[in-house]
Amino acid sequence: MGIYAIHFGRWRLRDEHESCNACRVMLNGKKILVPGAYGLIGSELVRRLAADGAIVTGLVRSSRTARRIIPDILTIEADMAALTDVARWRAIVSGQDAVVNAAGALQSGLKDNLSRLQDQSIRALIAACEETGVKTFVQISAPGAIADASTAFLRTKARGDEGLRRSKLNWVIFKPGLVIGRNAYGGTSLLRMLASFPIVQPLVYGSAKIQCVGIDDVADAVGAALSGNITMRRDYDLVEDETHTLGEMVAQFRVMLGSPPALAQINLPRWCGGLVARIADAAGWLGWRSPLRTTALRVMSEDVLGNPQAWRIETGARLKNLDEILAGLPATAQERIFGRVQLLYPVMIMALSIFFVASGFIALANLDAAKAVLAGRVSENLARIMAAGGAGLDIFLGLAILFRPATRMAALAMAGLSGVYLVTGSVLTPELWADPLGPLLKIAPVFMLSAAAALFTVER
Repeated sequence: MGIYAIHFGRWRLRDEHESCNACRVMLNGKKILVPGAYGLIGSELVRRLAADGAIVTGLVRSSRTARRIIPDILTIEADMAALTDVARWRAIVSGQDAVVNAAGALQSGLKDNLSRLQDQSIRALIAACEETGVKTFVQISAPGAIADASTAFLRTKARGDEGLRRSKLNWVIFKPGLVIGRNAYGGTSLLRMLASFPIVQPLVYGSAKIQCVGIDDVADAVGAALSGNITMRRDYDLVEDETHTLGEMVAQFRVMLGSPPALAQINLPRWCGGLVARIADAAGWLGWRSPLRTTALRVMSEDVLGNPQAWRIETGARLKNLDEILAGLPATAQERIFGRVQLLYPVMIMALSIFFVASGFIALANLDAAKAVLAGRVSENLARIMAAGGAGLDIFLGLAILFRPATRMAALAMAGLSGVYLVTGSVLTPELWADPLGPLLKIAPVFMLSAAAALFTVER
């Protein structure tokens, strides 16, 4: 059963965004529910809609995360994938004027169930809107979302879209290409990571064709729909006119980040990408949402393309191209550091896991030798307990850090345990500081690496 928790706040108008006066008049006081409110697209939408005078309520999975990302937006906490019953949606949508659905997931895993999230829940939400008098529904979908698409991501999106088309609501379906904004998540995080590779540029599907869209253009389109400024009950692809290869995009991101051009582009074979994707899929069931999973690679292999003509005819304007989008996102030190951390973070986690698990098993396999180090300092029984207990803790934490919900706590525990080893070793076996292999000295970098991993464990 879902648990609802409502949090209130006030919106402060951002100086850097001057809202369209017409939209402000149309949205002033309008009550809008936004599922997926702190996602890459949703977080921008709720800020823009609130700045345009709407009374925005975000539906979020974690109120704690929402307070960090969208602290001034009213939120309702609930797992949308659990809201597959119309009755449970009624209490949430009652009194709302419109819904803007920005919720979605790339692939099923520990945290996500695509069928429930993008199909069953959406259909229940649509029915609840019809029953409670909600008039307008804006759906954020994806290019290629058709019934016989090659991925569950696109097929479930298509089923949710079709449920909306058959409804009596005043609906519009937007299908944005690769969305690029100030925040980084999923594909945009991957681009920054790839562009941070030193010296050479490894790529899989480097020739894949992609069309982009700026997050501001997506927000403008949603505002236009809610203000009644476009024809409703239609699908619109939100993509730039130009098409780029993945290799070209990464090269442009390198320029944006201030990285030197790669000396060479290494086009890795598809099996190499497939191997990485399978590992990422397995990690998905441990709670990791890697942008390198099989769904992402399959979508990429089939190109990410749309047709901007319908939107251009409707509005008389084209959407910003990649050059214009990146020109509005000047790189900062934070951007460069983020890309480099994205490269190193998985290596850090795996290194810590292997180190702690291996050290634990080695200690258990040589328990008498480990116990002998403490001989004469403590009793034999206590020495055995300390040696075996430390080994067991090492193995437990080495495995726990791989489980995404526990990663931060496991990393902190690793740092704490390393500190205990350092202090205990210094008190009981101070001569180890002079050991040529430096067993105590080497604990310090393990402590620092564990602390760094804990600090870098931020999903959004």
